Amino acid sequence: MSHPCLSCGACCAHFRVAFHWSETEPSLGGAVPVELTEKLDPHRVVMRGTQSKTPRCTALEGSIGVAARCGIHPVRPSVCREVEPSWESGRHSPQCDKARIAHGLPPLTPADWPTPVVPWSDLPAAPALPPEGPVMAVLASLDAPSAMGGVDLPA
Repeated sequence: MSHPCLSCGACCAHFRVAFHWSETEPSLGGAVPVELTEKLDPHRVVMRGTQSKTPRCTALEGSIGVAARCGIHPVRPSVCREVEPSWESGRHSPQCDKARIAHGLPPLTPADWPTPVVPWSDLPAAPALPPEGPVMAVLASLDAPSAMGGVDLPA
C-alpha cells in the first residue's frame, strides 16, 4: 500500500500556503525556491497559485485524488511540513479532512494506515544469560550489606 498522500494532493489545492520569507533565503537556512513564491506582505510570501479562488500550489504535480506529489517535498515550506494526514500519527487532522472533502474525497481513517504485525516467530531470540559470571556477581552483591551504610533485610 502506498502512502495515501500520493493519491490525494487535496491540501495542496485547497489552502493558501503562506510562510516567512526567510524560508526562501539560502543564507538564512531557507531552501524553498523563491521563484515558486510571491510576496504576501512585508514578512510573508505565499506559494504561487495558492492565493486564487481555486488554489493549487505551483509545486503540486499530478491529478488530485488520482496521483499527486509535491515537486519540492524535501524543501517544502514549514507550514506544509506541519500538516499531518489524518490518522497517520493516530489522530485525525481537521485540515486534511476539510481539504479532502472539498475535493470530493472521503476523509482518511485509521484503516488507511495499516500497522505491520511481526509474528513472534520472526522476532529475534533474547540472548541467554550465563548462570554465573559478571551478572550473577552483581546480583549477589545486591544481597550483601553495602559498605556505604546498607541495611540487612530479613530473609
